[in-house]
Amino acid sequence: MATYKEIKGVTLQTLDSDPVLNIGTFSTGGSLNSGRSLAAAGDKTAGLGFGGYDGPPNTKINLTEKYDGTSWSEVNELNVGRYAMVGLGTQTAAIGAGGYTSPPTPSPHKTEDVESWNGTNWTEVGELNSDMRSGTGFGTATAGYVIGGVRSGSVSNAVESWNGSSWTETTEINTARAGAAGAGIITAGLIFGGATPTITGITESWNGSAWSETSDMPTAADSAFGGGTSTLAAAAGGSVPSKITTLQLWDGTNWTTNPTGLAGQRSSGGTNSSPTQGNLLVSGGTGPGPTNYSPTATEELAFPEPTAAILTEGQIFLSGGTTLKGFGKAGNEANGTWASGDAINTARDSGGFFGGKNSALLAGGVAPPSNTLVEEYDGSSWTEVNNTPVTGQSSGGFGTQTAGLITGAGNPPAPAQSTLTYDGTNWTEVANLNTARYTGGAFGTQTSGIYAGGYAGSLPGVDNVELWNGTSWTEVSEINDDRWKISGSGTSGESGLIVGGYSGPTTNSATTEKWDGSSWTEVNDLSSGRSGMKGGGTVTSALVFGGGPFSPGPQTAKTENWNGTTWTEVADMAIIRENQGATTIGTAVGTMAVGGNSNPSSPNPTAITEDWNVTAALSTVTVS
Repeated sequence: MATYKEIKGVTLQTLDSDPVLNIGTFSTGGSLNSGRSLAAAGDKTAGLGFGGYDGPPNTKINLTEKYDGTSWSEVNELNVGRYAMVGLGTQTAAIGAGGYTSPPTPSPHKTEDVESWNGTNWTEVGELNSDMRSGTGFGTATAGYVIGGVRSGSVSNAVESWNGSSWTETTEINTARAGAAGAGIITAGLIFGGATPTITGITESWNGSAWSETSDMPTAADSAFGGGTSTLAAAAGGSVPSKITTLQLWDGTNWTTNPTGLAGQRSSGGTNSSPTQGNLLVSGGTGPGPTNYSPTATEELAFPEPTAAILTEGQIFLSGGTTLKGFGKAGNEANGTWASGDAINTARDSGGFFGGKNSALLAGGVAPPSNTLVEEYDGSSWTEVNNTPVTGQSSGGFGTQTAGLITGAGNPPAPAQSTLTYDGTNWTEVANLNTARYTGGAFGTQTSGIYAGGYAGSLPGVDNVELWNGTSWTEVSEINDDRWKISGSGTSGESGLIVGGYSGPTTNSATTEKWDGSSWTEVNDLSSGRSGMKGGGTVTSALVFGGGPFSPGPQTAKTENWNGTTWTEVADMAIIRENQGATTIGTAVGTMAVGGNSNPSSPNPTAITEDWNVTAALSTVTVS
């Protein structure tokens, strides 16, 4: 959050009451008459649920129920009972496409059948071009799409367009999948999540003629319910593989996580109208338990009234004329969660890393063996670019994707001292470190950075610190404890932290040291000592994650947040790992974990990427 000197001279608005968070909450609605996973259409006050699976012996798959905003009532049944179908339309004009027509045992049968609902009866209409189950779609009963799913025994990228009487194969999605969710209309839509068969958070937008990959969901989800438009959509529930209890919201560009207390359902039915209207309904599904096939619960989503003043990112104001408040992610950084990101192309650990969460670079590492491979990240995917001229195993990195640096780049176990700069395209060898070593803590920019500690060929590590001025390295004040496999965080060679590390045959350090441009000061320790962890941030806002005791492990998924004074344990990563890539510049909000070693007893490089995501919070601004 801002300091006084950052807002001095800015005119601030005075508000009698604080604006409200644009956060939806679920409340309990009327229960289904027959609990099951089902397809749905309509909205919160006029919904339709049809078909579904209720577990053995599965006798209710042709049922249809309508919702009046309070309760469900049974109406005329489907002609062909089935589940895992796609539902589109309204309570009075809907279609149900594809699905399974028999229970899972002895053998389920996929179908290409489609039925149309006129508000009273179901009528069989034009069939899909191929059998399909567990697909998704968006649109109306006369103009819509059925997308992906399982077709002919495998996940599909097929898209079929419906004109009210027949189906036409059209432009395929980029990533074949089943169990995805969709939102939108025939000229502007969105699909997200699903399984490829690996559970994914990939999001694709449709402009009426082509599909484009955009920002991934914070939490990859299979069999979530989706509703809304191409510019404001919601993903409710799903699994990954445990049931998801949060709501994920799409604003046309990015996803955010909205903790709502959702029961945790997958394969549920829901309306597909805009969440801005509060017209989102989630019913039935597969419940929280492993055998709970038939929950009857209905949950209604409500947002603040459209007339309410809504908090926006970066907003700052005087509350009641006396208290300075601000709304931003920095006020909530300790309450973040990890979400899966796009995997790197080559699994590895101990690479050099620099950049931010939406524009990062990973150089070298161990695949094994040591390598010179380089990959850039644009916020959604990794692309291989020009290799480094020397292997970059266990190097430290800092700077941005177009102006970065790695040092201590070489081929351990021999101590390394090479320094390489990157201009966004090419690598250049520049001045070496004065003391050859690797696995030191690094932070800063391409013109002002620090490299501290490291391993110089014998135990324990060294306490040497060198300052980079854009041209050469100069030895400066030593750290208080010699160590290696350290994590660094900081914005320049004048301000930063080094944290943890390995300082001897049996010692994993919890020590944190702060650099003020001339000397090191020991501040509060981590909750537990570890080496090989990584992190990023500033001297007032940092995150470290992973690491563990010196080989052979076990590693940890533990994450800790630094608020400028103390460390606090926050949400764990999805996997244990050490020696991963991680951002070192910017606040804790913009942090990611890339690759690393995820085996407690032997090298096992991973390709998994995780992003640290936080929602914005309203907090009092501290002036200084």
